[in-house]
Amino acid sequence: MMIQGDKRLRVVFAGTPEFAATSLQRLIEQQSILNIEIVAVYTQPDRKSGRGQKITASAVKKVAIANNIPVEQPVSFSLKYNPEQGVSGKVSRETLEKYRPDVMVVAAYGLILPLGVLGIPKFGCLNIHASLLPRWRGAAPIQRAILAGDTLTGITIMQMNQGLDTGDMLYKNICPITDMDTAQTLHDKLALLGADAIITVLQDLPNYQKKAEKQMDNEATYAEKIHSTEGQINWQDSAENIHRQIRALNAYSYLHDERIKVLAAQSIKQDQVTTEPAAKIVSVGKKAILVSCGTSDDGMKRLINLTVLQWAGAKPLNTEQIANSNKINDGDYFEMVD
Repeated sequence: MMIQGDKRLRVVFAGTPEFAATSLQRLIEQQSILNIEIVAVYTQPDRKSGRGQKITASAVKKVAIANNIPVEQPVSFSLKYNPEQGVSGKVSRETLEKYRPDVMVVAAYGLILPLGVLGIPKFGCLNIHASLLPRWRGAAPIQRAILAGDTLTGITIMQMNQGLDTGDMLYKNICPITDMDTAQTLHDKLALLGADAIITVLQDLPNYQKKAEKQMDNEATYAEKIHSTEGQINWQDSAENIHRQIRALNAYSYLHDERIKVLAAQSIKQDQVTTEPAAKIVSVGKKAILVSCGTSDDGMKRLINLTVLQWAGAKPLNTEQIANSNKINDGDYFEMVD
């Protein structure tokens, strides 16, 4: 790092979930090699989680505490006073300034950083974004990429500006999407690639900033936040789209007025065509539960092979367990979306 001679680059890290914690852990391990010092970690306030609704620290906070790094958890950086929160972002900004950051690394932080905050670090704020910008700006790039049938995604290190993921691109790392990747498996791959990418950029930050590439706004797509209702399967949809839905979301359907989570399915087999009506359970076997779907782009109707289901309040069941339980029978129908 040739930014400040022998002086270590002062880094503030801002992030919240596991995706961000992966990068933080790697940066901590590489501090000496990168000639950086992580002087503070910013993360979302502790929140209730799990069945017991216990107050829980974020994944990023846990990593920071384990490595004796100061943790800040502001509720806002906005200068507009919020009486419900009982705090002004002015204090949050002043605290950040006291850390004298040279750069702020941001990954899935979940808190808006106003222009006044983006300008505090000497070299600005760098975002680790889980898509190949300008495709899939926004909150849910991993899920949206799978739902759209994308075959490639990746990581973009971006110089943050006031827009929604609109800043100049410093570096990209490509990741293929297989037809069996789920939101979780793709998340894990991208978390590792994100850590690699930010380390690469910090090794020669001035050069990457000098060669920054502007985004083509006309090529942008937006990854809107996922809503729980998007998980409900419409069996009139094609088998290919339903398969993507199962891989990307918390997919579910209804059978005998019971809500059932659809956790996994096999890849779509092009030769498994059918004339059965959509939503019909054609076969309940020990290797797969075959369900008829709607018409695909080629005009054919295909079967989807479900492999893991979960009833409310119960553990996930594989197809052999389901076949032995008589919970589902040949000829049953999943309920259709109104």
